[in-house]
Amino acid sequence: MRTSIATVSLSGSLTEKLTAAARAGFDGVEIFENDLLASPLTPEEIRARTADLGLSIDLYQPMRDIEAVAEEEFARGLRRARHKFELMRRLGADTVLVCSSVSPLAVDDDALAAEQLSRLAVLAEDFGVRVAYEALAWGRHVSTYDHAWSIVESAGHPALGTCLDSFHILARGSDPKGIEDIPGDKIFFLQLADAPLMAMDVLQWSRHYRCFPGQGGFDLSGLLAHVLRAGYRGPLSLEVFNDVFRQAEAGPTAVDARRSLLVLQETTRPLLRETAGLAAPPAPVVPTGVAFAELVTPDVVPVAEVLGALGFTRTARHRSKPVDLWQQGEARVLVNTGPAARRDGTALAAIGLESPDPAAAARRAESLLAPVLPRRRALEDAPLDAVAAPDGTELFFCASPGSPVRSGPGDSRGDSRGGSELRGWTGDFEQVEQPGREAHTEPGPGAGSVTRIDHLALTQPWHQFDEAALFHHSVLGLSGQESVDVADPYGLHRSRAVTNADGSVRIALGVGPAPTDDGARAQHIALATGDVTDAARRFRAAGGRLLAIPANYYDDLAARYELGDEELATYRELGILYDRDQQGEFRHCYTETVGRVFFELVQRDGGYLGYGAQNAPVRLAAQRAAGRPGG
Repeated sequence: MRTSIATVSLSGSLTEKLTAAARAGFDGVEIFENDLLASPLTPEEIRARTADLGLSIDLYQPMRDIEAVAEEEFARGLRRARHKFELMRRLGADTVLVCSSVSPLAVDDDALAAEQLSRLAVLAEDFGVRVAYEALAWGRHVSTYDHAWSIVESAGHPALGTCLDSFHILARGSDPKGIEDIPGDKIFFLQLADAPLMAMDVLQWSRHYRCFPGQGGFDLSGLLAHVLRAGYRGPLSLEVFNDVFRQAEAGPTAVDARRSLLVLQETTRPLLRETAGLAAPPAPVVPTGVAFAELVTPDVVPVAEVLGALGFTRTARHRSKPVDLWQQGEARVLVNTGPAARRDGTALAAIGLESPDPAAAARRAESLLAPVLPRRRALEDAPLDAVAAPDGTELFFCASPGSPVRSGPGDSRGDSRGGSELRGWTGDFEQVEQPGREAHTEPGPGAGSVTRIDHLALTQPWHQFDEAALFHHSVLGLSGQESVDVADPYGLHRSRAVTNADGSVRIALGVGPAPTDDGARAQHIALATGDVTDAARRFRAAGGRLLAIPANYYDDLAARYELGDEELATYRELGILYDRDQQGEFRHCYTETVGRVFFELVQRDGGYLGYGAQNAPVRLAAQRAAGRPGG
C-alpha cells in the first residue's frame, strides 16, 4: 500500500522534511499548515518540489473549529475555508483535514454540525477538494470516531467523508470493530500513531508521547485490519507528535517511520483473508547465538590485560586485517586496532550473530531499510553480510555452527547451494603460537571459567531508544521485554532488553539521562560463568581490578535476603551483587572501564531471566565515583 507521513512528524524546515520523507521511500506527505506558513517557498514551489521528489501531497491539515456554531461565526469560518481551498488548489492538495471543534462557541447539536459541514463540502467541491472530518479525542462535543461518522452520514454530501486517527480512537478506548460498518469510500484518510500506555490527560498524551507503530502499546494491526475490511484503500499515513522526534535528525527518523509501517503491514496480513496490497518483507530469521563481540581500540595493551586476566587467550589473528581473536569457551572477542579505532578509547563496534540462514537474515534487514555495510575484504575472506543498527553498531550475520556457509570468491570448495559444509568467519583467522605465555593467561577450565557471552549492553543515542527497540525486534526477530527505568546519579537511565526464545542472544538497549552525556556513556559485555566468586578471584589474582561497591549496599542486601555471613563477606570483598526472581538467582560483578567498555561476570542459577536491574543504580553510582560513566 502507499505510505505517507505528516510533516509535523519530522524535524527541520519543510524542505528538509520533504527530502527526508522521499529518501526514506514514502509515497506522499501530509502538509501541516505551520510548516507551510514558515516556509519561504510559495505553494507552487512546494508543489513542484514534492513532485520532483516523487511525492504526492495527500492531505492538507488542519482546519479547526468550523462546525456547530452560530451562523455569524460559521460565515467567518467559510471565509477562512475559501482562502484555504484556494491555497490547496495552488498546492495541488485535494483533501483537507477538519478536526471536530474544541471551541467554547460550539454547541452540542449534531444536526447543525451536519448541516454546516455539508455547506463546507459544497464550497470545497467547487475547488476540487474533499473534506475529511476527524473526531479529536478531546473534542468539545464530538470525540469518538463513530460520532463523527454519524454526522458525516447525516450530512450526506459526496465531498464529505471521515478521517480515522488511530490515536484518537484507541486513546479513548473505543472499539474499532465498528469501523467495518463505515463504507470504505467514505473513509477519506487514515492516520496512524502508536503511544505508550499512560494514565494522563489525553491532549498532553497526544501532543508529546505519540510514537511510530510498534513502539507503543496500541493494537494497530487490529485497527488497520478493521479499516481494510471496511474497504479503505488510501495511503497509510503517520501523524506523530513527539518531543524527541521534533529534535532528532529528520533523515533517520523518516527511515524509522517507514520501517514501522512496513512491519505494521506485515503483522496485519495474517488478520485478513485478502492482503489488500500490504507489504510482505522476507520472514525474520532469528539469531541462534552470539558469534563474537568486536572491540575497536587505539591501544591494545589495556584491553589485552583485561581479557588475559579474565582468562581469555589470544588464539588467532586475521590474515589481512589488524584484528585479533581472543577466546574462552564459546565466548569470542575480536580486538581491532585498525583505522576504525576510536580516538576517544575502546568501544564495542560490532556484534557477530549466529544465524541458521545468514543470507536470508541480510535480505530481511535490507527490506526493512537497515543500511547494508560495504565490507573491505580479501578474495579469500568469508563473505559476511553486515548491516548497521541505529546506533552505528555493525551487525554481522554468521552461519550457526553446523550450518552450510558461503565460500569466498576463488574458494574451490564450492558454496552453500551444493549443501557443502564450508569454512565460516573463523576461517579468516590464522592460529597464533603462544610461546612463553604468562601463567595467569592459562587458568585452565574450571567452575569460574567463562563459558559464553551472556548478554551485550549497547548505549543508544538519546533520541534513538524507541527506534533501536523496534529495529532489533523487527529486523532481527528478537522479542522485547518491558522497559525499565533506573536511577543514575544525574537522572534516569532507561533500559530495554531484547532476546531470542532460549536466551542465547540477549541485548540490553539503554539510554542515559541527558543528550550531552550519551557520547561518554559506556557499553559492556557480560560473560557467563558457572561460579562468579571463583571467576572474580581468578580475575583479581591475575591483576584485574573489579569495580568497588559501597558497603551500604551489602548492609541493605543483608536486610533484604537471608544470606549467610560468610557469603555476604565474600560478596563485600569481591564487589559481587546479588538478585533473585521467581525463576532463580543472579550474581554478578564488574571490571573497571577501559575506554568506553567494561566487562561483567554473571552467574545465573535456576533459570533467572533478568539482568540485575535493581542493582543498576548502585553500579552506575560506583562507576561515577570511580570517574567512569556507566552504560
